[in-house]
Amino acid sequence: MRWENLTVESGSHSRAADAALFGADAVVSRTFDTPEFRGITFHEVRARSIINRVPGASRMPFEWTVNPYRGCSHACVYCFARKSHSYLDLDTGLGFDSQIVVKVNAPDLLRRQLGSRRWLGEHIAMGTNVDCYQRAEGRYRLMPGILGALRDHANPFSILTKGTLILRDLDLLVQASEVTDVGISVSVGFTDPALWRTVEPGTPSPERRLDAVRTLTEHGIDVGVLMAPVIPFLSDHPAQLRATVRAIAASGASSVTPLVLHLRPGAREWFMAWLGQHHPHLVRRYERLYAEGAYAPKWYQRRITRQVHDLAQEYGIGPARAGMPRRIPEPPDPADEPVSEPTQLSLI
Repeated sequence: MRWENLTVESGSHSRAADAALFGADAVVSRTFDTPEFRGITFHEVRARSIINRVPGASRMPFEWTVNPYRGCSHACVYCFARKSHSYLDLDTGLGFDSQIVVKVNAPDLLRRQLGSRRWLGEHIAMGTNVDCYQRAEGRYRLMPGILGALRDHANPFSILTKGTLILRDLDLLVQASEVTDVGISVSVGFTDPALWRTVEPGTPSPERRLDAVRTLTEHGIDVGVLMAPVIPFLSDHPAQLRATVRAIAASGASSVTPLVLHLRPGAREWFMAWLGQHHPHLVRRYERLYAEGAYAPKWYQRRITRQVHDLAQEYGIGPARAGMPRRIPEPPDPADEPVSEPTQLSLI
């Protein structure tokens, strides 16, 4: 296992070479004995590159991403990015939630790459692998430097997040939006508080996320909501869909885009274990619904999309449209999934 020798506590150092991903610079592992970080280990690395290319076959509406973190303390049981931890020989279950890789040189590296003659100023998407505003960002503060570099180079970008910490950088987002195309999407799949506490235990509540949408829109920043994931048999009842879309509309979001839960290897095993513990009566129904692979059947996806779009029209909002700031599209095909760094995993 690549990280077994990295057991250094806060304030001490250890060196390890990982030329494939991070070069032969120092990799420092730290733990912090504070309530919000208890049980979490941070592996501080110096990345060799910070702008990653999305696989050519992907249907994503962008080609480049920036991901300052790997692993995520949001601990969403369905997170597709769990598989990416296996590339580092790290556990895709609790390890994904508690072993966080921090690319500490991300702001300086991004500024240098944006200034390169080879960089053509293309759109950069953030938060499409793990959340760039997860709890670690409160300590490492990588995003202000990243946003400052994008602003100074007038480089278009978008952010997808569940983190209300984005409001800390409100001034930078406003400044950037004055010189380039900035698209913000906040992920809110449902508003049920009981479901949220078990399925997304490390995230701010859906209510707080929608408050963040409201604040951003009040400052002139266009914000769409990615209604993801819609979880079969747990958040897909018509009354639940209505409550969620109604709350999204009340937040002032400019658009709502539903995505049904999908379960790729890495995420599937972890989610099904959670399901067996919390909702054992649904295990067989999930096995049938996802019998053909990672995605729910097309008929089910279409039904949810139609219901949400009808509700959105009723409440005066709609799906993302051409010409709007870049949003997150329909679920990509399984064939779009890359197998290793530095390519970017497909979303949700």
